[in-house]
Amino acid sequence: MTVTTVLAPLDAVAPDRVEALLDRAFPPGRHARTAYKVRGSVSPIDSLCFAAMEGETLIGSIQCWPVALTDDDGVRHSMVMVGPVAVEPAHQQGGIGRDLLGHMLDAAAAQGLDRAMMLIGDPEYYGRFFGFTAERTADWRLPGPVERHRLLARGPDVPAMPGILGPDPARS
Repeated sequence: MTVTTVLAPLDAVAPDRVEALLDRAFPPGRHARTAYKVRGSVSPIDSLCFAAMEGETLIGSIQCWPVALTDDDGVRHSMVMVGPVAVEPAHQQGGIGRDLLGHMLDAAAAQGLDRAMMLIGDPEYYGRFFGFTAERTADWRLPGPVERHRLLARGPDVPAMPGILGPDPARS
């Protein structure tokens, strides 16, 4: 009998189950990473957060957050921060992360939220499959360390200017 993976809204899953998945999928200390500092304490964009379920078992998740680049003139440029994308270790390399990201990008396009997106991640993977690049992020400042080649963005409204990246509580 084959178990089918179903993508569902993440808010249908208990938050403690999502946190447990994140703990298994990422190394200890994930809360101290720069990505967590960028998004701050804003609420996720629920309509862009999804769970991969096999029956009642959570095997993957994707979350997105409202962030903004505040340029050096004080103008805020709203964006969507993608991630974390988490997959149960026993299910990694099976395309679940790719399915989650593709589903989220389709939802973002349908809602007009795909014009400026960013993430911190593997440029070979996110560039090859999803068109994220570091072309416009070189002058961004973050509230913590980042490997510049891993600071990626996509969309026609991604700002290519100096500024500080942080949470966007106005959109939370």
